[in-house]
Amino acid sequence: MDYYNKNAPQLFRQYESLPVEKVHEPWLKLLPEQPGLACDIGAGSGRDARWLATQGWDVVAVEPATELRLQGERQNVLPASSASIKSSGSVTWLDDTLPELKKLRALDQRFNLILISAVWMHMPAAQHQRAMRIVSELLAPGGLLVITLRNGPDDHDRFFPVSADDVIALAQDRALISKYRSRGDDLQRADIEWDSLVFQLPDDGSGSLPLLRHIIVNDNKAASYKLGLLRVLIRIAEGAPGMVTRRTDDWVEIPFGLVGLYWIKTYLPLVLRHNLVQAPKADHRNQTGYGWAKPQHFYSLQDQSAYDLRIGASFNAETSKRLRGAIHDACLNIKNMPAKYITYPGQSRQVFECETRTFRHRDSSWQITKESLQHFGSFRIPAQLWQTMSQYACWLEPAILNEWVKLMQSWRAEYSLSVYSNVFQWIEADRDTSKVRNRFQQLQNEGKPLHCVWTEKMLGNERYAIDHCFPWSRWLNNDLWNLMPTTEKANSAKADKLPSAALMHYSKKLIVDWWQQAYLDDNSLQQQFFVEAQSALPLLDDNAKTLEPVFHAMQHQRARLKANQQLAEWGYLRSR
Repeated sequence: MDYYNKNAPQLFRQYESLPVEKVHEPWLKLLPEQPGLACDIGAGSGRDARWLATQGWDVVAVEPATELRLQGERQNVLPASSASIKSSGSVTWLDDTLPELKKLRALDQRFNLILISAVWMHMPAAQHQRAMRIVSELLAPGGLLVITLRNGPDDHDRFFPVSADDVIALAQDRALISKYRSRGDDLQRADIEWDSLVFQLPDDGSGSLPLLRHIIVNDNKAASYKLGLLRVLIRIAEGAPGMVTRRTDDWVEIPFGLVGLYWIKTYLPLVLRHNLVQAPKADHRNQTGYGWAKPQHFYSLQDQSAYDLRIGASFNAETSKRLRGAIHDACLNIKNMPAKYITYPGQSRQVFECETRTFRHRDSSWQITKESLQHFGSFRIPAQLWQTMSQYACWLEPAILNEWVKLMQSWRAEYSLSVYSNVFQWIEADRDTSKVRNRFQQLQNEGKPLHCVWTEKMLGNERYAIDHCFPWSRWLNNDLWNLMPTTEKANSAKADKLPSAALMHYSKKLIVDWWQQAYLDDNSLQQQFFVEAQSALPLLDDNAKTLEPVFHAMQHQRARLKANQQLAEWGYLRSR
């Protein structure tokens, strides 16, 4: 890496002098007409990533050489007109490296195109098999993997020997289809040649979707617990990726207390609000029939809502005792019931692994955080299954709820479908902006300058709006970082669309300035801001206390939502 950091300016000029259409001419004809989510591993100057963005692709540019990456970040090209700001792709940078790609995998995303150009030969042969396995697992069904290999002398001892045949064999071992192979001359050096290899993943090679379908539809169910656990895990994978505590090639680990907490949030409205039986022998009147629901714990939470039980919330000693007891009971039941009996088809091997921990709770106030939820134990999900849950949450949850309704109707059929539809709404939060609106009013009364984050217009005494940056109708998130002041006109025009990457870039200073004065300058809101951001946003360090990494994580989440839910984008290029 030293070579690339020390020679970054020269290398940048060298890379940028070559047109993408010439460098990648052999395989560009295979590029899908419909842009999607791409990843450029070893992006260098960002030349290829920026070109893909001009074609409409959203690109994660992965580059481990700091100086080269900084050069590339400064060159991000953004559209110059209001027409193109809505339709252009984006480039988001990431400091990561093969073969592990830990940060890239932590995005829980699959890519329609993965480009590994002039990188593979930087790895010794012993790392190739693992690298191919990890990269192939990052491909979306139908996605293309493009690898270019350098052949020829190297004066700086940077490369290991590579063979196109070996790479093809590794790809075939991962069930990738070989689509294209060629060898061509280097555009500048007579003694260098390049192999271009293109592979395709024919379908969801992980087998995760068939496994989930089997659990949802075919598994025997004496209660709703298997469906409940799947819904809980899908909700966590989609809405709280920052709560992952450990990640390996095979497993993703989250706090068991988080699973128990979401379990309570799932069953609290069903049992305590709407009296819907979740097991044939349950007796709500006498508070019996559920191993996880005890009178002194779960049934005592009548005064709490699903929104009250959010990440970052704090409770007094009396409520803490009841809530912690309910979480502990839920974890024990999950371990001994649904997690134990959710197995691979035709096997006794459990899909999920979990362990509970016993610790002494003090009779004191308590806050829901990643650390405090780890005290209850750990819960492990197969990495590919976690990624599938995250990516396909908006499709998987309706299937779970449909099966759940059928199950309840088989016990008691006196409710109409509309009743079930209403009670299954995931109320992570009411669409409530009052706290942020009050903070805005306070700052306004203090004479602080406040601007619309999308138009830069000064917000005086006229009517304004508090906008969910990532639309509430598509992603139920009421966190402080996601709430921003706008003009009513901009808020109305944006509606339920996602802000474009270019708009986010143009608005970065306004967004960060708002966060600073609204939340960081208020000691009572500062901790809540970071706890919520660390829970909901990917790649955000638990100790992050500055705003730059929050905005960076927000950009990744924007691309994630766009790819997973195919959200329409909105761009407003303010007059400058």
